[in-house]
Amino acid sequence: MLRWVLIFLVVALVASVFGFFGIASAAVGIAKLIFFIAVVGFVISLVMHLMSGRRP
Repeated sequence: MLRWVLIFLVVALVASVFGFFGIASAAVGIAKLIFFIAVVGFVISLVMHLMSGRRP
């Protein structure tokens, strides 16, 4: 999932270099959204693991 964040950030950088600022801002917005979804998924996974009480 974080690979998609990096792809959208590269797209945003390339688009901003060539002057397509609308596309760049959209790509950054999508990258932010995917990043926060990944962080929330990680936190939920971490909490569920800690609540299970099992040792690895």
